Amino acid sequence: MATEEARNVVIAVDDSEFSEYAFDFYIQHAHRGSDHIILVHVPEYYHLTQAPALLTDPVVVAELIKEEEVKVKHLVEKYSEKMKKIHVGGKVKQMTGKVGEAIVEAAKGENAAMIVVGTRGMGKIRRTFLGSVSDYCLHHSPVPVLVCRHKPVSEHKK
Repeated sequence: MATEEARNVVIAVDDSEFSEYAFDFYIQHAHRGSDHIILVHVPEYYHLTQAPALLTDPVVVAELIKEEEVKVKHLVEKYSEKMKKIHVGGKVKQMTGKVGEAIVEAAKGENAAMIVVGTRGMGKIRRTFLGSVSDYCLHHSPVPVLVCRHKPVSEHKK
């Protein structure tokens, strides 16, 4: 019997219920014992530096960055604990820049076999104006993308 080939799997994570659902869905439905998980997190620093009003007050920017660092620390602890509980190996990779672009770049850099992302289930108009990380990954990734929807679309529009 042939042994499973090890795969690198990039899972995009943030502090939302949608990314946690995507992680859990992958573990329950797509994970292979030989998989190596790379959790990719893109902190909100990029968005902070794009807000012109904030750039005028370095104290505000420094406080916001500190808050983001605390969020990142809690996020890493949360997913590390989840992975330990189910005896899954992997690492956390923190990227910067636009979220979708950073996830695709991480997948390329890690020679990933797959990207796993959650989705908020935005409607067509909101997605057009706000952009969608899952849309970006689907259209720009060189590897398959597993998009995990948390709840039926009708529940999100309430």
